[in-house]
Amino acid sequence: MANRPIVAIVGRPNVGKSTFVNRLLGARHSIVDDQAGVTRDRIYFDVEWMNKEFTVIDTGGIIPGDEDEIMVNIFTQAKVACEEADKIIFLVDGKEGINPIDYDIANVLRKSGKEVFLAVNKLDEPNKFINTTDFYALAIGEPFAVSALHGSGGIGDLLEAVTKDFEYLEEETPSENIRIAIVGKPNVGKSSIVNALLNKQRVIVSDVSGTTRDAIDSKVKYEGEEFILVDTAGIRKKSKVDWGIEKFAVDRSIRAIRNCDVAILVVDAKEGITDQDKKIAGTIIDAGKAMVLAINKWDLIEDKQSSTINKFEKEIEKEMPFLSYVPKVFISAKTKQRLVNLYKLSKEVYSESSKRVSTSILNKVIMDAISMNPPSSIRGKRLKLFYTTQVKTNPPTFILFINNEDLLKDNYTKYLENKLREAFGFKGTPIRISAREKGEKK
Repeated sequence: MANRPIVAIVGRPNVGKSTFVNRLLGARHSIVDDQAGVTRDRIYFDVEWMNKEFTVIDTGGIIPGDEDEIMVNIFTQAKVACEEADKIIFLVDGKEGINPIDYDIANVLRKSGKEVFLAVNKLDEPNKFINTTDFYALAIGEPFAVSALHGSGGIGDLLEAVTKDFEYLEEETPSENIRIAIVGKPNVGKSSIVNALLNKQRVIVSDVSGTTRDAIDSKVKYEGEEFILVDTAGIRKKSKVDWGIEKFAVDRSIRAIRNCDVAILVVDAKEGITDQDKKIAGTIIDAGKAMVLAINKWDLIEDKQSSTINKFEKEIEKEMPFLSYVPKVFISAKTKQRLVNLYKLSKEVYSESSKRVSTSILNKVIMDAISMNPPSSIRGKRLKLFYTTQVKTNPPTFILFINNEDLLKDNYTKYLENKLREAFGFKGTPIRISAREKGEKK
């Protein structure tokens, strides 16, 4: 649905904004925790209610005047969300009662000129609904008593009021957009890359490690084609991940990898290849996803001549030989150097991951490979291949029908993979090869 109405959910920290959004979605998408300031960025979700569809922005908690860097960023994000939104739901805590900060936020929202709906949350028992009367003092309008946790109260009445002039859904053909997850360890510049590609600050950029905690989707168009960019939380070593909110964020990043079409692995040019970069690359390969390796902060490298790139490529070859099939690009989120190449490469590797090879040509390539380099015999037995077939794409997956699975060793499987790449490309995508016995073992 084009031009969905946008509804921003705003309020001070810990009033239940993410729980409210989760209630609308019917799933635990936003991170929920008792820690104030958990939602730091604007997070966008599409919601369907009573055959009407709109986009919800889950914002960070507002504390006007707070000088803490993260809180200032949250306040800025909330203000930008209000500017983007068609309507605003102002969430307050009915259990705690009216708070001085609520007055400040109400003043800001009135100045926005947008239609604001006041929702008094955490009224989990009907006899608590009387607590809403105090909130008339905010001069926002009639308060709606809701319980985001239990889905009770006036959530239906609230949504009916918010969506009263929204259009009903019409059937449309769903568009297929390449979903690109920007992944890597903390502080390698993932959010800066997303912002530079979007040409506006949608995710908070800060030197504080771990600023992005949710996987954040953004739709962008490049050369007439739409892509979905997913900014993810930095993935640290398990031993360094605190239990609780950071663990949720890391789990969310790993799920983003599993749900994407292409993963762009971002590494720090100044820091070089680390063990954690290798582990994240392994996670992408295990998920069967097409990949692009982006070496960010290239503007900080003093000598940016081809010799320097060659030197770094040799380091990658030494430290990550298993990524020989993955395209590499040297970029700078700060200067936007070669950034548009990420779109082109993502489109290319996704196409390669979706490639299907005809059975006749596939079998000729495999048989020729075996003729050129027959497998070694094991205890007098030799591998015999009957035929090969491709059973799926994304990633390309092949089954070898052979006489004895014990005779197919990993090094020979790797040899066949290399021959498939020589013949068909498969740039940027892992290949799956498995064996199935046919007939008697010989």
